[in-house]
Amino acid sequence: MSAEPLKTLFHPFEAEAIALPRKGERVLFLGAEPGFRLPQGFDAALHLVQGFRPHFRVLQASGFSVTPQAEGSGFDMALILAGRHRGQNELRIAEALERVASGGLIVVAGGKEDGIASLRKRIDELIPLDGHLPKHHGIAFWLRRPADTGAAAGLRAANPALLVEGRFHTAPGMFSFDKVDAGSKLLVENLPNDLRGNVADFCAGWGYMAAEVAARSPGISELDLYEADFASLEAAKRNVGGTTANPRFFWLDLLSEAVERRYDAIVMNPPFHRSRATEPEIGAGMIRAAAKALKPGGRLFMVANRQLPYEPVLAAAFSSHAETARDGMFKIFAARR
Repeated sequence: MSAEPLKTLFHPFEAEAIALPRKGERVLFLGAEPGFRLPQGFDAALHLVQGFRPHFRVLQASGFSVTPQAEGSGFDMALILAGRHRGQNELRIAEALERVASGGLIVVAGGKEDGIASLRKRIDELIPLDGHLPKHHGIAFWLRRPADTGAAAGLRAANPALLVEGRFHTAPGMFSFDKVDAGSKLLVENLPNDLRGNVADFCAGWGYMAAEVAARSPGISELDLYEADFASLEAAKRNVGGTTANPRFFWLDLLSEAVERRYDAIVMNPPFHRSRATEPEIGAGMIRAAAKALKPGGRLFMVANRQLPYEPVLAAAFSSHAETARDGMFKIFAARR
């Protein structure tokens, strides 16, 4: 969670560089993450937008109004928590420009190590900023929404949706949005072509592995995709929805929400980062979730970075497992429940 950037975002209000929004006003908060503290006197109604399922659930449980994608218009103000993906940051600013009323304030903040200084410079070239403040190893900057939305159109044109390998629709901010992930490709190349019955793709992203599995294994009767990032899952619906495997799509946090169905096989390229830190426990949790979701005798096929120590977790969760392939960066496992 972005504890310091969240503090940076609200610092201009606490420093009285920006007037607090009043009761009755509506504030759009794009990229909202858990853990923020509103300054005293911040009485406007907050409308949070967060597409990452774990964050979404925490914010919802805290009593906030939160949606996975932006809705509505005519907001009095927008807050934007910037992250590491420049294209996604620029698209969020475009979203704010389109949804805030003319003259409304847009406040953006992020960490210096995530490129907030260059983002500030880029936006200042499009729309002159009203001000900026550094704090908590980050920068907050703010601007007024101009009468026209030309800047928003320019930001969208600079960050278009992509078509990877001529068939996969993706967008900035998604995992490996500009090319097929090398680990996922290695896993697909080493999958058996006789997968049958009910199959699931855990951590499905924008649908590359699921689409390949559907194309290579005609014996699949049902194919379910599980993904925590809402935008990626929406892209997967477009990329996999036309297959003959009757795909179904689940926006789910596999580490904290139960999988109701049981499967003959699961394919998986689990994440292992939270922010910049490597956290193997994320992948370990995914392995345990896969074991619970498989039928007796069901098979797991997964890819992992070579240095990640998943062998003991596989040994504890499955009756058998083996490394079936590797290259300079990745290793492929097959396991049976």
